Amino acid sequence: MTAHLEEFINAFHSSIGEKRFQRLILSAPTQGTSPEVPRKQTVRPIEIKGQNFLQWELQFEKLQTHQNLSYEESVEKFRNDFGDMFREAYLFTNESEEILRKSKKGLKHTKKKTTSQEPRVSLKHNRAKNYLIPEGVPCPFLEALGIMNAAGKVHAARQKKFRQVNRYLEIVNDLYSELPADGPIRIVDFGCGLSYLTFGVHYLLTSIHQREVVLHGIDQKPDVISRCQSLADKLQLEGLEFSNGKIEDAAQQAKVHLALSLHACDSATDAALAYAVNAQADVILAVPCCQHEVFPQIQNDDLNLILKHGILKERIAALATDALRAEALEVKGYKTQIMEFIDLEHTPKNLLIRAVKRAQSPNENSASRYEKLKEMLNIEHLATDQILK
Repeated sequence: MTAHLEEFINAFHSSIGEKRFQRLILSAPTQGTSPEVPRKQTVRPIEIKGQNFLQWELQFEKLQTHQNLSYEESVEKFRNDFGDMFREAYLFTNESEEILRKSKKGLKHTKKKTTSQEPRVSLKHNRAKNYLIPEGVPCPFLEALGIMNAAGKVHAARQKKFRQVNRYLEIVNDLYSELPADGPIRIVDFGCGLSYLTFGVHYLLTSIHQREVVLHGIDQKPDVISRCQSLADKLQLEGLEFSNGKIEDAAQQAKVHLALSLHACDSATDAALAYAVNAQADVILAVPCCQHEVFPQIQNDDLNLILKHGILKERIAALATDALRAEALEVKGYKTQIMEFIDLEHTPKNLLIRAVKRAQSPNENSASRYEKLKEMLNIEHLATDQILK
């Protein structure tokens, strides 16, 4: 049994070293359709800034995430995941296909040569992707925002923003089934700024999904809001409006289906989350910005080796803040995840809080866990507390 596993791992390892590797697939989860375990993992070679990695694409029921690992880390991950998490593995190289299956009778390893060589996989991380808004197809709002020209060609200096918009829309699109199937979709975007993503979400839901949308963008900068509203009027985008002011002062809507917050500074993220909870939002997507409340309060003698270094203390404070935000949403009846916003090579510090309203009662232990973490870190007051009120 172990011999078959080692044979397969050796084949995987050697195909990488000899540059014959095409892709690896792990499927047939041992825990069935558990939401905590991906349905499938696909591994492909990529090149990032001149270095070779293997990109693991984890496909969950309604979510897709990526991990970029070294070759050795990938071999170790396969060793850990196969058997305990997945029953089937498929290895594709330039000249062969190998299958490893686990059943009640044990492991079975089969191999066959392919009749024709597959083309060598491009390692370039920027290879063409199936974007929701593809390059080469004119898109009015992207042209108006200076990301692409009238022919649909993305300007070289705006490629990063183009990828960011598409990645954000993928995340929203993955949650489309959580939004109401009929009637207008009500959305609030807090701290919308120049509104690249606000216009993108409007385009996704109105042009791609052909839905009626009522989308309200809020920001404190009057000149920015004026520009956004002028652009929305120029493009004749129905259901899209902008207003100037603080999130705390915004008129509370009785019901919001989708609440968005991208880089609302410091405690403004907490104000956005509190607003969303009070408006009974079905889905909340928040990318936090800087966090200043926890850093001066955090204290724990057992963590002194970490907290005595300012930069590490700052990171722990930021992570603790986002963990408390996610748990506060759990208390209010949401299923939350913290995930990468976009690929690591672009913005390594971006985290996104993804929260979906549960149909069932919230976890009763969430409130206790929330308070215990605050107590452990000596945090007395936090803007996140307003989410719980």
